[in-house]
Amino acid sequence: MDRELVSLTTESRNELSMEIDTASAGEILRIFNEEDQKVALAVKEVTADIEKAVEQVVQSFKQGGRLIYIGAGTSGRLGVLDAVECPPTFSTDPELVQGIIAGGERAFTKAVEGAEDKPELGEADLKEIGLTANDTVIGIAASGRTPYVIGALKYARALGAGTVALSCNKGSLIGKEAEINIEVIVGPEVLTGSTRLKSATAHKMILNMISTSSMILMGKAYENLMVDVHVSNHKLKERAIGIIQKITKADREKAEKALTESDLQVKIAIIMITADVSKAEAQRLLAEAGGYVRKAIQLSSK
Repeated sequence: MDRELVSLTTESRNELSMEIDTASAGEILRIFNEEDQKVALAVKEVTADIEKAVEQVVQSFKQGGRLIYIGAGTSGRLGVLDAVECPPTFSTDPELVQGIIAGGERAFTKAVEGAEDKPELGEADLKEIGLTANDTVIGIAASGRTPYVIGALKYARALGAGTVALSCNKGSLIGKEAEINIEVIVGPEVLTGSTRLKSATAHKMILNMISTSSMILMGKAYENLMVDVHVSNHKLKERAIGIIQKITKADREKAEKALTESDLQVKIAIIMITADVSKAEAQRLLAEAGGYVRKAIQLSSK
């Protein structure tokens, strides 16, 4: 076996699960639960690095750039998962946050053997989407040594794009290829080398933090409410009406009427009611406020 691979924390054996093959279902679950509790603490240790990544992503957004996740296997799937949730949650263009997985879309549901072993494929996939210097690329690899991700980060950095490496091992190879390096050390997995467990949980938490924090800083929230939710079905319409009511204290009829008149734009509906203005004036106020509802409301009172 590859000596470098064996030396990785993510490939080490967990002393607490050495006899797990003889354990009962309840005992196995207890071990899992105890190990999972360590993940949030490991993420806490790298919060400062995550903050740097968020600042980089926001900078890209303000420059008209995009956030691109790229990885192989579980890491790639996590990036895709986070990316596809942004349009319904924040009404973003699907191009703004993208997830790229080695082997293409078919690799999301079925492993594509060997796709992660070629650095040139990572570069090619970034060229395919027309990567620019305004974009930020986050390379994800639990091991920190996936050639596909290394190739992608090398190309992105050479192009002048923002680069972030996310791994679960100290001194990772992908970390050497990125401006910002997040190495979240969760310790050996319950099942040796199965990085879809704690490593993936840590990475999912961090991706949640990066995308959501970035969107909040771009004005996609008011208080702790999703004021840019994309109203595409009954559930989301009900959520939108509820958000409008919570912020404006309007009754349901008034909130629903404003949502309809605003063409299902929650931000506009909120400003229409709060400032008692037309849709056109609400749009003007929001534009002047740079998309931030709180600022738009403040402007309306001047």
